[in-house]
Amino acid sequence: MVLGKVKHFFVSFDCLNDSNVPVFASGDFVSGRVVVEITGEIRVKSLNIFGKGLAKVRWTESRNAGSNTAYTQNFTEEVEYLNHRDVLISHSRDDDGCDEGFSVLHSGRHEFPFSFELPQTPLATSFEGKHGSVRYWVKAELHRPWLLPMKTKKEFTVFEHIDINTPQLLSPQAGTKDKTLCCWFCTSGPISLSAKIERKGYTPGESIQIFAEIENCSSRVVVPKAAVYQTQTFFAKGKVKEIKQLVSNLRGDPLQSGKTETWDGKMLKIPPISPSILDCGIIRVEYSLVVYVDIPRAVNLTLNLPLVIGTIPLHPFGSRTSSVSSQCSMTMGWLGLPERPEAPPSYSEAVTDEQRQNNPLAGARDELQGALYGYIHEFRYQPPPLYCEIDPHPEQVCAAQNGRPNISPSR
Repeated sequence: MVLGKVKHFFVSFDCLNDSNVPVFASGDFVSGRVVVEITGEIRVKSLNIFGKGLAKVRWTESRNAGSNTAYTQNFTEEVEYLNHRDVLISHSRDDDGCDEGFSVLHSGRHEFPFSFELPQTPLATSFEGKHGSVRYWVKAELHRPWLLPMKTKKEFTVFEHIDINTPQLLSPQAGTKDKTLCCWFCTSGPISLSAKIERKGYTPGESIQIFAEIENCSSRVVVPKAAVYQTQTFFAKGKVKEIKQLVSNLRGDPLQSGKTETWDGKMLKIPPISPSILDCGIIRVEYSLVVYVDIPRAVNLTLNLPLVIGTIPLHPFGSRTSSVSSQCSMTMGWLGLPERPEAPPSYSEAVTDEQRQNNPLAGARDELQGALYGYIHEFRYQPPPLYCEIDPHPEQVCAAQNGRPNISPSR
């Protein structure tokens, strides 16, 4: 038998989303197929797949051990989230199509399906950082006699969903700070900053409405600004490494001495970014909105408001835990509805002439006689009373209430 060659060997996922990107969450089934294209015939000992998920942290630091001695210390840590193994082809001497205990694959394209379930426990979201990463992948190994095994690997993405429709993430965030500038023995007026945002949780693509007031009583020209920062924190061997990166920012107008500026919902858009990672033991990804006043020749006045970037966007009708009045006002505003209800339509607008002519009671008119038919006929076509929020006959209600017998049980 002339041995063939493996032309293509790769892993393909069964993607169920519209973007055709393999994205999964804890408890989902990861399915796909291992594709082997060969020319001729090959003998195979086994075909195995491995599902792996690993969070890994690594960085180095230089240390001095003396006047002329230095060394490098490595800090590494790993957390395993997934470890799955499955056999797609295994050789057996009793199987048909086997040659001396090896399976034979003929020329052409061969697909071997696989499927496994991700753990039900919370998984860390896929992430790539400067000193660490969270990665998930499927690796296939093709073992043939007297040859090195062929390996192929393909990564997939895992999102640990964060629903921002929770009371904690829907709560407003606010803060106030002030600063007094000093130059030697001279003291100028203070600079004050107050800022507020509607909630703590957002999703990528949303815009943050910033409400702020900046009062400049100093003698300098200052500039109010705002920015969203991502903080990556890595833990290994009792040490901590932190990286802070700018995500997006905006700049206000210069504020002269003695002036006040108000931001009435200034918009700052969140670009496509990784969700927050809060449950991994060695990697944390956190976000914050920093509203600050840029002061020349002095330390900036800074106000930090924490953020959580989630994966499940805000429900159109908001949270049930919010106050009824504010939530009703927000919902009506989103839907373009007036806050005060309008009067109901008149009878002539609600019921047409054709509906009145096709009334089922019209056919039974001959069968109904006496006062009963007159009663039905009268109230069937009578229009409802005019809409009014004020009772036009309050004296009748009062008289009825005064004449009502006391039916409460005696004590």
